[in-house]
Amino acid sequence: MKNNEVDMLLIGGGIMSATLGVLLLQLNPNLRITMVEKLSAIALESSDAMNNAGTGHAGYCELNYTPLMADGSVSIDRALDINANFETSLQLWASLVGMGALPAPEHFIRKTPHLSFVWDVDGTGDNAAFLKERHAKLQQHHLFKEMKFSDDFEQLKAWMPLMMQDRDTSTPMAATYVDHGADVDFGVITRYLVSYLEQQPNFSLLTDTSVKSMKKAQEADGSSWHIVLDNKEAKQSETLNAKIVFIGAGGGTLPLLQKANIEESLGYGGFPVSGQWLICNNPNVIKQHYAKVYGKAAVGAPPMSAPHLDTRIIDGTQQLLFGPFAGFTTKFLKSGSKMDLVRSIQTDNLKAMLGVGKNNIDLTKYLMKEATQTHGQRMNALRSFLPQAKSEDWQLEQAGQRVQVIKNCEDNWGKLEFGTEIVSAKDGSLAALLGASPGASVSAQAMLDVIERCFATQVAQDAWQAKLKQLIPAYGESLVDNAALLNRVRKNTHTVLKLF
Repeated sequence: MKNNEVDMLLIGGGIMSATLGVLLLQLNPNLRITMVEKLSAIALESSDAMNNAGTGHAGYCELNYTPLMADGSVSIDRALDINANFETSLQLWASLVGMGALPAPEHFIRKTPHLSFVWDVDGTGDNAAFLKERHAKLQQHHLFKEMKFSDDFEQLKAWMPLMMQDRDTSTPMAATYVDHGADVDFGVITRYLVSYLEQQPNFSLLTDTSVKSMKKAQEADGSSWHIVLDNKEAKQSETLNAKIVFIGAGGGTLPLLQKANIEESLGYGGFPVSGQWLICNNPNVIKQHYAKVYGKAAVGAPPMSAPHLDTRIIDGTQQLLFGPFAGFTTKFLKSGSKMDLVRSIQTDNLKAMLGVGKNNIDLTKYLMKEATQTHGQRMNALRSFLPQAKSEDWQLEQAGQRVQVIKNCEDNWGKLEFGTEIVSAKDGSLAALLGASPGASVSAQAMLDVIERCFATQVAQDAWQAKLKQLIPAYGESLVDNAALLNRVRKNTHTVLKLF
């Protein structure tokens, strides 16, 4: 049994932990940081390219970020926030490219047009009208001023020629188009960042290592948390005394947060959702489509299940994916156990879990139906995007696991949320990231939030403020409110990252 003292323990080897580690060591190179990963290598779960959409989520194409309100208006507030947060990630990545922590941008990010596409088989034109209203509101804001709209078939054909082949032109349809959208390989970013971290003298990485127990230390103790780790390869335990702990383990975060047993985590539960992709194996089809095209989620489907036909650059190769097809699972991770959901149920979250289960029966039925679809049924869904799609050109692959947040709610016992949320101890000694989309796309902003909670005293000092402004030029200011600032930082980031 070893005993080690660290300033920061990062649990989970994904993009969140990697981003936080790099930010902290830029702010204070003397911090002693350890990252632990349960699997044999980093970025094998949610950060891996095949386990996420690879979309630089900026609100350009995701219709669930601009919901239709009861009064018939379109709300754009969430799209504005997500767009600004993605710009924060772009600023950080551009800075890291400049200092050599990330490689040339074509290794991890590519300019890929982002489109929303809707149609009305019933001939009403309601979806097209919604999209037109959405565009009108978004395009008025400086964050979205370059977004284009069209319901003209010839223009749609120019934007997405493959999707317009063999399509019924009598069906009302419309699309929006943003040229500077991005396809991002978050797995590549994670691996490069961790490689950079491993070159720093005060960083260590432990793979094949899981957290057995977490216990808050007494006030008189110099360390905040006693962590017992199990190393599968060495078949031995190790104790770490950590001043601050961050849990960024994707679907594995909730069980770890429950081990920590902080007051702020009480009542939280998780709703696991699996995903699958149809992947094209015909090079001739792949090369005819270069865009990310998002449609509307089916009635009763979770927002993360909005169908999209995506160009992806994975391991330097252009690919074409359609999905995701959601499914019901009780696992919290692809490498997890079918008992994950059951083990997560505790006395403090039982009421919330029961409430969500009672009030989301239709969602559960939808997910189970999705999971049992045949290849033919999935191909029919694809043909709403590609009318001429051939079954032999597409094969099914498993995507990543997502665990949506469940919280207490007085009216319905529990509330199911589709987003990300940071839960932190009031003394700043522990923080955890729960939830899914927009996830990795806003990793920089999410980890800035963690730093502000866990290093409140240091981040208020001039030295840290100056360094953060150097890494993220718009830090501390609002890109939503400041058009001149947006234009300045976007020009720089898009130039460095080759998104023009």
